[in-house]
Formats: sequence, structure tokens, C-alpha cells
Amino acid sequence: MVLADDIREIVKDVGSTFFFLLKIMIPISIIVKLLSEFGLIDTIGVQLAPAMGIVGLPGEFGLVLATAMLVNIYGSFIIFFQLSLTHTYSVAQVTILACMILIAHTLPIEARIAQKAGVRLWYSLFLRIGGAFLFGVILHAIFSSFHLLQQNNVLIWKPAYTGPSLAQWAWSQVSYYLIILLVILGLMTLMHVLKKTGVLEKINTTLKPGLEQLGMSKHAAMLPIIGMTLGLSYGGGVIVKEAKEKHITKKDIFFSLSFMNLSHSLIEDTLLMLLIGASLASVFVGRILFTVSLMLIIVTIVSRLPKETFTKYFMNKWSQNL
Repeated sequence: MVLADDIREIVKDVGSTFFFLLKIMIPISIIVKLLSEFGLIDTIGVQLAPAMGIVGLPGEFGLVLATAMLVNIYGSFIIFFQLSLTHTYSVAQVTILACMILIAHTLPIEARIAQKAGVRLWYSLFLRIGGAFLFGVILHAIFSSFHLLQQNNVLIWKPAYTGPSLAQWAWSQVSYYLIILLVILGLMTLMHVLKKTGVLEKINTTLKPGLEQLGMSKHAAMLPIIGMTLGLSYGGGVIVKEAKEKHITKKDIFFSLSFMNLSHSLIEDTLLMLLIGASLASVFVGRILFTVSLMLIIVTIVSRLPKETFTKYFMNKWSQNL
């Protein structure tokens, strides 16, 4: 009977989290596909070109970054590989581009998920786009000042890519959603086991000192871990579940989402950037150091805001009741 109750609870959690993500992903994926078909992403890339000089990148990288921000990392790689056929770039330039993409990618879906999970949309977009350019400026200053990574970049891997038909695109979306379902099933099962066995409480207690420095209580320990390893989509889904069950506070939601906005999918996304020749030290260690440094600044600023101001301008209405 206990096992049956556990299974029912897991199935309920999986269903609610999966459909929460689907309601966001499906319509936005269709909108982004339409934007791509009508060439609007190219237009945005052209508008970004002048801003690339701020971070020491050539103007054509504007289209690469725009594609990453509006579509996904894989889409931006296609543009990057096409450019690499006729242009030569330094490892420093590729690393800066990679680090910016790691922070600001798939924004229509992930920023919307963060919004549904509790924080204002403007904040997520400002943090990710602003954070990407700030990180780019810092890296450009370091690389140019110390003449680091100035050698020509060498691609480790190139895809054989042809533009997908509408049917192929649709099937890729369905396959992606099925993968998400399986990951959520594994994640919720793991969370349930960790709670039942008391392991989650031990993890929370162990990470408490570090979490407090980043503005979170010990009950939020698993949230940044999930985001860092699996991604913001899964982390956002778990946040909604934990918030509805009153396990976490508004500050936990805000700071955990802030952390995940800057550092998520550290394993998969880092490996992807290594394929295009980016520096491991920058895309992994550098990204974590940048995230922690910026988080300390955010915590300092937010802690000085009146509670009413923080709630009104940074949190969505449903989360204000926590």
C-alpha cells in the first residue's frame, strides 16, 4: 500500500510538472519557428552586429548570438559552422561567444518558464542578456590585456546539416518532449527517494552555509543542483512544485532562479562549447565564478530593498502569496 501511494505521488508530480512545461514550450516553439521562417531572427542578428564590438567579436557573430537567444544552442552552431568555412577566428573570440551563448540562449522558452516559476519576465531577460554581455566584456578585457587564447581556433567537430522540413521539425519537437518526460520521471523518482530516505535533508544541511551566502535557505538546496546539472526547464518545474507545497520561500524562488539563469546544464552545454574550440577554463570554471560573484552582488542589493518593493517589482503575483 505504501509503495502504491508512493507511485501515485510520483505520477502526480510528473504529470503536473510535464504539462506545466508543455504549456509553455509548445506555443513558444511554434512562434519561434514562424519567426525563423519569416527571416525575423536574421533581422535581429543584424541589429546585434554593432554590439558585438563591445565584447571584441566580429559583427557576423550577432546572427549567431541572436539564433542562440531565440532558438537554441544547436541552431546557433549551424550559423557558426557556416561562418567558419570562410572566416578565421581566435580561440579567445570563440570562447567569448560560447560563454555569452551559455548564459543567453533559448530565451523565449526558458525566460517564460522562469516567469511561471515565480520571477518577473523583465528580470530574467535583463539578467541573462545583460549578464551575457557583462561576462563577454570581462573576458575580452582579460584576454586582450594578457594576450591569452589569441591562436587560431580549431573546430573539433562539424555537423552534416540540412535544413529540416516541417515534418522533420515537428518530429524533433515530439522527440524532445518525450525525452523531457523521461527525464522528469527520473528526476521526480529520485527526489521522492531522497526525501523518503532522509538523504535530501542531509544534502540541505551540508549545503546550508553556502546557500545562505547566495540568499537561499537550506530547503532550496536541490534547486540549483538540478538546474546546474539538468537545466533551467527542469529546475523551474521543480520550483513550481516545491513552492505550491510551501517548502520554499519567495527569496528561495528568486535567488535559485537567478542562479539557474546564469549557470545551468553545466555538463551538456559545456561539452557542446568544447566542440567548437572554446576554452574549458572559461566556459566551466569562469562561468561558475562569474555566477557566484554576480549572485553575491544581487543578494547584497536585494537584501537592502524593502520587502514590498522586492515583491512588487521582482516576483509574479502567484508567488507573492507565499
